[in-house]
Amino acid sequence: MEELTALTEKISGLLWGWPLIIMLVGTHIYLTIKLRFPQRHLPTAIRLTFSREKDTSGDVSAMGALSTALAATIGTGNIVGVGTAIALGGPGAVFWCWLTGVLGMATKYGEGLLAVKYRVRTQNGEMLGGPMYALERGLGMKWLAVLFCIFASIAAFGIGNMVQANSVANMLHDGYNIPTSLTGAVLSAAAALVMLFGVKGIARVCSFLVPFMAFFYIAGCIVILFLQADFIVPAALHIVKSAFSPEAATGGMAGAGIAASIRYGVSRGLFSNESGLGSAPIVAAAARAKNPVRQALVSMTGTFWDTVVICALTGIVLVSSMLSHPGTDCHGSTTLIRLAFSCIPAIGPAVLSVGLLTFAASTLLGWSYYGEKAIEYLGGKKIITFYRTAWVVAIFCGAVMKLQAVWNIADSMNALMALPNLISLVLLTGVIKKETKKYLWSGQIDRHGSSPIEILKLKHEHKWLRHIRKTKK
Repeated sequence: MEELTALTEKISGLLWGWPLIIMLVGTHIYLTIKLRFPQRHLPTAIRLTFSREKDTSGDVSAMGALSTALAATIGTGNIVGVGTAIALGGPGAVFWCWLTGVLGMATKYGEGLLAVKYRVRTQNGEMLGGPMYALERGLGMKWLAVLFCIFASIAAFGIGNMVQANSVANMLHDGYNIPTSLTGAVLSAAAALVMLFGVKGIARVCSFLVPFMAFFYIAGCIVILFLQADFIVPAALHIVKSAFSPEAATGGMAGAGIAASIRYGVSRGLFSNESGLGSAPIVAAAARAKNPVRQALVSMTGTFWDTVVICALTGIVLVSSMLSHPGTDCHGSTTLIRLAFSCIPAIGPAVLSVGLLTFAASTLLGWSYYGEKAIEYLGGKKIITFYRTAWVVAIFCGAVMKLQAVWNIADSMNALMALPNLISLVLLTGVIKKETKKYLWSGQIDRHGSSPIEILKLKHEHKWLRHIRKTKK
């Protein structure tokens, strides 16, 4: 296990070097500028989240798709991930994590738009979409679409499966002495039960679970900040100052400095909100939407709630707890988290445990759908049963593995998965801009768009689509 941890850490460090960070943040900035700062349409986007689409095709509502995406993104990355970023990169990592979220809203907008624009419909009416279809139908890069699905299917077992199970199992074991094997078994059984009902069942559970868990966790954070009110402003100032400090800040590893602060802040920000990763568009494609822009706006709100609100709130809570307990060893994410929630008398550990449990459970469900659609693209429905079985087994395995190795694997797969998705976003920026001008900038956000292509036979979908392209040429 020690050798595996060392190897995965080396690979993760190589993949998450400056080239990828520049590519990721650069794409966020590029789309923000090209799309005239779509973040300014956030109020409209929030309104559309709760509106009902009539006379439209899709498997779930816009709210259902967003809830499933939020279920996958609002996970242990919002708690353990932020704590890990601070422990490894110092408090300044919180700033870079937050900035990644603000700029990443533009990228999430573009992802959602392309997902609906290039989605397809199976013979039984099911919607399929995501970066793989944008790459294949929009750019004709089937080989890159296949690579994305390979990375996505593997990444799902890291970011959306083993990491979540591992975080919950260790927290319950340390806090309540519950065996990690028992936690793994319960999570596996629950996930298997919900997965049987497909995207509609997952969306139904997530629509109930996401509002509850978000409210419960945010309420806990507000209580902590109220109890540590004198340290809120100093914590915010410390975060900003540390983000640009060349020296290792309190809470960061020795020699962290700006480079480590940016690296861990951006990587944990991506891990949390998944902007640029290409995962959320997979479920966005299943939403009922009049046109691609409407669902793109709704998808954009996911990054806002996940990172701009929840991750930032978590960061301030953790740093304020560090400042209120000077001299405490804060070089471990678990130590930081326990320190913060211990401020709540009596029920603090319970609030943290419930938050982690609900976050992890929802992420397991959301990512099970992402991985399933990636696998289906590669091999069709005939291997779905095998995938679901492997998913359930991986939950149990993740619960009993060491945390660092799991985090390193997840980070590596994130990087590999992001590359083809970022390529599609940059090369299809013209399409994104054209659709935005057609519906948003012209004030016709309620206008109906074109329907997706019907697929005659699912098992021959790729061959059939290639035939259509050749015929058009």
